[in-house]
Amino acid sequence: MGARLLVVVLLLVFFTGTAVPGFAQSSGPEATAADGQSDLGTSSELDLRISATQPWTDAGLELHPGDMLEITSAGSASGNLSSDSVQPAPALPVCGSNDVSGISARNLQLSSAPLGALIAKLHKQGGEPFLVGEKKQIKIEEAGHLFLAINAGSPSACQETLAAKVRLTSAVVGETTAPPKDIKTKLAAAAQTWIAGQFGTGASSDDQASPGAAAAPKTAENNASTSAPAVARPLNISTAPLDPKLRDAIDHLPRRVNDQLKNLGDMVNFVMIGSQKDVQDALQAANWLVADTSHAGAVTKAVLMTYENKDYLQMPMSELYLFGRVQDFGYEQAEPYAVVASRHHFRLWKAPFQVDGQEVWVGAATHDVGFEKDQRNGKMTHKIDPAVDKERDHIAATLQKTGHIKMLSYYLPPDPVRQAKNATGGEYHSDGRILVMWMKAAEGASAASAQSH
Repeated sequence: MGARLLVVVLLLVFFTGTAVPGFAQSSGPEATAADGQSDLGTSSELDLRISATQPWTDAGLELHPGDMLEITSAGSASGNLSSDSVQPAPALPVCGSNDVSGISARNLQLSSAPLGALIAKLHKQGGEPFLVGEKKQIKIEEAGHLFLAINAGSPSACQETLAAKVRLTSAVVGETTAPPKDIKTKLAAAAQTWIAGQFGTGASSDDQASPGAAAAPKTAENNASTSAPAVARPLNISTAPLDPKLRDAIDHLPRRVNDQLKNLGDMVNFVMIGSQKDVQDALQAANWLVADTSHAGAVTKAVLMTYENKDYLQMPMSELYLFGRVQDFGYEQAEPYAVVASRHHFRLWKAPFQVDGQEVWVGAATHDVGFEKDQRNGKMTHKIDPAVDKERDHIAATLQKTGHIKMLSYYLPPDPVRQAKNATGGEYHSDGRILVMWMKAAEGASAASAQSH
């Protein structure tokens, strides 16, 4: 834990330039499997110890549509805990004893399940708990995250620790999702990610097709040609022309965002149409995280999350301007530790107009892949993948999997951005098209999910 914490803090301080007053290496107890954290093995089966003293235990597994999840309760593990593990309060009765017979089911996480039973849910907030019992197999219908618990209420009405095995097989036939990695594996993966982006090892940006390139229709509105090869899961792009009012609104959008010194930067490369709730629900379902806005707060948060044996993936973004103001939201996806240098990310602004009564959100997306010199001041800044269309289409591809997208369409506006530099001097290129994404309303997304069941 000490090394893990130190690495995260040093990376954050190095990148953000934020001091950490009074910071010292934690001398607290390391999180162990008995604390409800994952056993960091290399097997495709994940071994966990679930304590009744924790309302919910994060299994550390991201779930995707089509995945097969198998959870098995291996019985009590209370006798196998080490002496330095976090133990339940001795005053609490054992969950299976006669001393707990008078506890009301209304105080349990799942009132319909027995006291002391293993239960689970597939979302951190708003997810309905369900009984696992001795064994449960589930086909995942929508993106989520696995949490496990002993049905003992919060605060716990009794003490117990159960051993559980979790196996997650991905939607790709025969591919098994690996359990969470240890710090060495994560750092090695982060180093490979950084080297690949920083020095261009592996396939080049131009050699890899963006998810939507193969599906891009060649119409009068988006006649940008592409020679990219077809991919396994192309975007479902509509060939219907845009509504004239929407087309006119996009035509009058600024083509690029700018920094506080008015230096032009990233191009506007996508538009979302829908309420703030519908947009945010879709992004959450696609595992996009809201970036932190405070650098000092980010360091503190990283320290706390690392102490809890969790990964910090919400690095702050620099402020850029559109419509005369900084972004309303920043979203990102990244791997542990690699987030400092490499991340998928975009900024989002609510447009000062609506189309047919619907809110319009304007975005600028780039993929950070390493570091380079900021041409404005000589300091270090992020280096971006110059093929920015891939990031535009990556966003759509992740959302398309969730069932929250009603329609996708490309539009080539007047005076499209083909070649440019971002505000720090990094070059990029594009086919100039803007990807328009219509969000399903909440009831529509719910109905789509229900039909899939």
